[in-house]
Amino acid sequence: MTKIAIVIYSDTDTMEALGKVSNAFVLANEAIDHGDDLKIIFEGAGTKWIGALEDEGHKMHGMYKALKNRITGACKYCAQAFGVKSQVEKAGVTLLDDYKDHPSMRNLVADGYNVLIF
Repeated sequence: MTKIAIVIYSDTDTMEALGKVSNAFVLANEAIDHGDDLKIIFEGAGTKWIGALEDEGHKMHGMYKALKNRITGACKYCAQAFGVKSQVEKAGVTLLDDYKDHPSMRNLVADGYNVLIF
């Protein structure tokens, strides 16, 4: 079984970033279709996507909603730093704090995940 960790760092403020999140979600769906072990993590400015994608009017809301139960979590430190911690909590997304209030990228690698950054 392939182990894939999709980590979304992209901010919410450009079309390029929207494209990256869209491509991350397409990969996530492909991984699900193939029965892969999948983790989706929002890190850095990427934590801002949770609140944006919770908006039912957002063009990516449907894809997000379909994948929401597959989201591993969002960086606790970065959600706080970018002012979106309450949005992440309201969305029911786990705040990750494995290493100094951040998700551990090292543990993903040590556990054999292919870490893909968007």
